[in-house]
Amino acid sequence: MVRAAVLPAVGSPLEITDIELPEPGPGQVRVRLAAAGVCHSDLSLTNGTMRVPVPAVLGHEGAGTVVAVGEGVTSVAPGAEVVLNWAPSCGSCHPCSLGEVWLCVNALNGAASVYARTADGRELHPGLNVAAFAEETVVAENCLIPLPEGIPLAEAALLGCAVLTGYGAIHHSARVRAGETVAVFGAGGVGLATLQSARIAGAAQIIAVDVSPEKEELARAAGATDFVVASETTAKDIRRLTGGQGTDVAVECVGRAVTIRTAWESTRRGGRTTVVGIGGKDQQVTFNALEIFHWGRTLAGCVYGNCDPAKDLPVLADHVRAGRLDLTTLVSDHITLDAIPTAFDSMLAGRGGRALVVF
Repeated sequence: MVRAAVLPAVGSPLEITDIELPEPGPGQVRVRLAAAGVCHSDLSLTNGTMRVPVPAVLGHEGAGTVVAVGEGVTSVAPGAEVVLNWAPSCGSCHPCSLGEVWLCVNALNGAASVYARTADGRELHPGLNVAAFAEETVVAENCLIPLPEGIPLAEAALLGCAVLTGYGAIHHSARVRAGETVAVFGAGGVGLATLQSARIAGAAQIIAVDVSPEKEELARAAGATDFVVASETTAKDIRRLTGGQGTDVAVECVGRAVTIRTAWESTRRGGRTTVVGIGGKDQQVTFNALEIFHWGRTLAGCVYGNCDPAKDLPVLADHVRAGRLDLTTLVSDHITLDAIPTAFDSMLAGRGGRALVVF
């Protein structure tokens, strides 16, 4: 039996309770979690913006130590430190054949499986394949990436989602070049990782935008050169800060129609906007045909940072070891498993950066 955060049904509060976790079967690995990040995507699962089978154990951003392996597992052994990969690519679908592994159509198939049971016998699904909101989890072998040496295990949890997403948004989707100007909308965990990644890319000016003035200190520590409190004049404020032109790139990490539209309007003529935030179906963004022609801007979606975790994680580890990427500045709160509901409330209120569950 291990303690875990269970979502009994969409719209229901989390239950912090004991679950019965089986030993790993063929091709499976049991991992003792060191830490798990509380991501907005987990909140989106609770309210139905994203849907997975329930009841489910949530949590998809985590790192830990292998404690047991099932038959046929060859890539890891007990004692290995690993990062969880919540979206493993199948390698055979059409996007995978094009090298676009972040769009794998089979990546979340594992979320439909039954991987554990509650103490009273209810079947449980692993929310986004890996069920990181638990003291231990059992995952498929391809849901693990060996942690490169020299990276603290607890902070390594952030590499599994926030950092890969933010880094990929800058380096793979927007393809920020040295000397360009960048605006980042939202200074939560992903937004802070995006700010650091823009600095690593050599952006000359990095403007952070958030509804909360209290986020300014976090944003500047991550690399922001300017900070704008979101308002009806945000696009004008950004153009004023960039000599009337607008930024070369905007990255939207919120997932709201008004923020996406504002990010697009904040870029220069020919600018590029990457949307990382996950919004609901009710969030409709509109443009007229003339402005699309006139401004010549690009609007692009971005899934998991358009990353290949197996290839990008070692690159991120190099940045961490060299001091270019500081994982500790992304974390505003270290919490216990029982405090996850409070962390959700903080996200809804726009407070803090990443909350990190430490086991």
